[in-house]
Amino acid sequence: MKLLLVEDDLRVSELLKRGLEEQGFLVTLAYDGLMGKKLMTSNSYDLIITDIVLPQMNGIELCKEIRMIWPEIPILMLTALGTTDDKIEGFDAGADDYLVKPFDFRELHARIKALLNRSAGTLQSPLMNVLKYADLEMNLQTKVVSRMGAEISLTPKEFKLLEYMLRNKERMLTRTEIAEKVWDTHFDTGTNFIDVYMNYLRKKIDKNFENKLIHTKTGMGFIFKEN
Repeated sequence: MKLLLVEDDLRVSELLKRGLEEQGFLVTLAYDGLMGKKLMTSNSYDLIITDIVLPQMNGIELCKEIRMIWPEIPILMLTALGTTDDKIEGFDAGADDYLVKPFDFRELHARIKALLNRSAGTLQSPLMNVLKYADLEMNLQTKVVSRMGAEISLTPKEFKLLEYMLRNKERMLTRTEIAEKVWDTHFDTGTNFIDVYMNYLRKKIDKNFENKLIHTKTGMGFIFKEN
């Protein structure tokens, strides 16, 4: 598996490169965002790891650039910025997972394997192009979501969250399950990013419609169903 690591701290990047190569990965290093973009556009990688605070081009902008060219490649953000707002900004830019420094290398390795396994499963499993429930429709190929014919604009992570809820409609989904299946991470009870995203999604999907589809069950989780 070929990985692109974008990290401007030379000591950290060399340590990560050595550790990942010991696990059998082929690692290419980039020390700023523009170098990462150049390498990404001229080579093929199985996964990209990037810091957020980078010279030339920050990791948020780099992530957006990657998503425009390679919409399906797994992206893991590895950064010291660990607030809920930081994570939301990273996920909105298109990141699939977010790991805060300092971290245990074993956790990084586990996150990488989970992302690669999910990516391989997505490529191998043919999916229906359109998901429908009630008056809501999601086109997985064009990434268009609509209710009663009105198009709804979603961020990449909101789209993934809605897709998971559609695939598991009328079933109670816990925060832990959502974190593991949509974010590929263990749920941190000290953060509320799942509730924040659910509120974002509810405003876009339900606010202007009488028939509400996203419901919160106190102490349990969320369920996607008609009233």
